[in-house]
Amino acid sequence: MKLSKIVLLSLTLFALLSINVFAQETAEEIMKKSHMAYYYAGNDGVANVSMRIIDKKGKERIREFVMLRLDVEDGGDQKYYTYFKKPSDVSRLTFMVHKSAKGNDKRWIYVPAIDLVKQISADDKNSSFVGSDFSYEDVSGRHWSEDTHRLLYDSTWNDKAVWVIESTPKEKYKGFTRKVSYIDKETYLPYKELYFGKKDKLVKVMTSEEIKEVDGIITITHRTMKDVKKNRVTHVIFEDIDYNTGIKDEIFTERYLMNPPMEFIK
Repeated sequence: MKLSKIVLLSLTLFALLSINVFAQETAEEIMKKSHMAYYYAGNDGVANVSMRIIDKKGKERIREFVMLRLDVEDGGDQKYYTYFKKPSDVSRLTFMVHKSAKGNDKRWIYVPAIDLVKQISADDKNSSFVGSDFSYEDVSGRHWSEDTHRLLYDSTWNDKAVWVIESTPKEKYKGFTRKVSYIDKETYLPYKELYFGKKDKLVKVMTSEEIKEVDGIITITHRTMKDVKKNRVTHVIFEDIDYNTGIKDEIFTERYLMNPPMEFIK
């Protein structure tokens, strides 16, 4: 083979390999798409939610609430509103988040027993959400831009192709020292998330137990969070889900913390 043909063939192979490399998504891009699929489905959303908290002895506690979400900007700021229906000790308690993509979130809680609206400190975002194994931040999500992401390897989860990605906080963070996510290559939803703490000990495990199509949107309808140390697990099940309902911005104000929008309380 002539030298010119060898050079031409080499350049062609190099070009093909380069196209393949550049066509691959980065870990940052994958986690962004995952966050969008998980937390920004539709322009808004409403759901009835049941929460089962099961301790190591099998004792079970139930929480039932309605959750509303409004996207102020796609991939940016959001607003969440949660109204508790059961049990009686948390009935009528409401929780609201103004989530900022570029700064600290603002959180409020209304406690009807003392008729008090209280703003929750930004330092409390890793505290337990109404006694469950989910934190306040787990409910509204941690923005992908707050972490550095690294693709560890490709794998499978329940016969589904996934990316396994490690995320580490860019700044000091109490929630975890690193997180390993199993992201579905088709839907970009997380099948599983492993949270590690001090001395790289596994502290929490989130698992997507059920995924369904709702209004044409692939949605996680049942997820669990396990506290490894306490050997306790919380199940969260979403029902009666509606997307793009036209929720008004005015609902996400202190006024509605004390006087809930009954048209959404089913």
